[in-house]
Amino acid sequence: MKIAILSRNKELYSTRRLVEAAEQRGHQVRVFDHTKLYMVNETGEAALYYGNEKVVGYDAVIPRIGASVTFYGAAVIRQFEVQKIFCTVKSVALTRSRDKLRSLQIMSREELGIPKTAFAKHPKDIPHLIRTVGGAPLIIKVLEGTQGLGVVLAETQQAAKSVIEAFMGMNTNILVQEFIKEAGGADIRAFVVDGKVVGAMKRQGKEGEFRSNLHRGGSSASIKLKRSENSAAIKAAKAMGLSIAGVDMLQSSRGPLILEVNSSPGLEGIENSTKEDIAGKIIEYCERSAGVKGKLRDKVGV
Repeated sequence: MKIAILSRNKELYSTRRLVEAAEQRGHQVRVFDHTKLYMVNETGEAALYYGNEKVVGYDAVIPRIGASVTFYGAAVIRQFEVQKIFCTVKSVALTRSRDKLRSLQIMSREELGIPKTAFAKHPKDIPHLIRTVGGAPLIIKVLEGTQGLGVVLAETQQAAKSVIEAFMGMNTNILVQEFIKEAGGADIRAFVVDGKVVGAMKRQGKEGEFRSNLHRGGSSASIKLKRSENSAAIKAAKAMGLSIAGVDMLQSSRGPLILEVNSSPGLEGIENSTKEDIAGKIIEYCERSAGVKGKLRDKVGV
């Protein structure tokens, strides 16, 4: 099988592991910087090029699209989809997952547990936003933020009002969300592949830090999910249309609360924490979906 991986940096842990797992199973694999692919559409043909080279003959595509290039990355995936090439992440699911508000609206529709969240445009609604989510302390999130960036804990009502006013003054879209105290600065990342949780870890923020992101200095450890948490992760990924997803959730007194469903979840933290071959699970999913069997090679000499 020929596999294309869309990644801007082939040296990233996740990209390297996917290449390794694919080659170990006897597949041909190539990494493309998706920002350097370009599309040509004409009657009856939707082509992709990499410089002067026409990109053809691939059986599966594994997109690893960063948040800063979501629009262009989704367009590249869509071009592969028009060619009827299997992609592990669908273009519509990618764009849906990158919109925090849209994601929460979908979670609400599917009756999944989520923290109470408010969204408004006008400064006059600030007192209502604060009151609606239960008052301070509360969380303020920039809609386009990633890896914990653009997330603020406002510990008092006055602080919340000032921060919200500042963001609105810069015409920045934000969400105001209830603070789940009992989570204790920790969350769970469940990694879903093809409708199953293949690994889960609990991430704990460093002392004095409410954000648990590993990029913010947090730590992680493998965790066995409760039945309700496992079910919530699978249902959330399905609701977003994602066959591969990192589902982030909080443990609360009223059950698991979904924070976010990531369409390009990193492999380093989850593999190091769980010691599971998550990259291999993704390649096996490609094999099943593309109707191709892989052959596991001896690791010696690889």
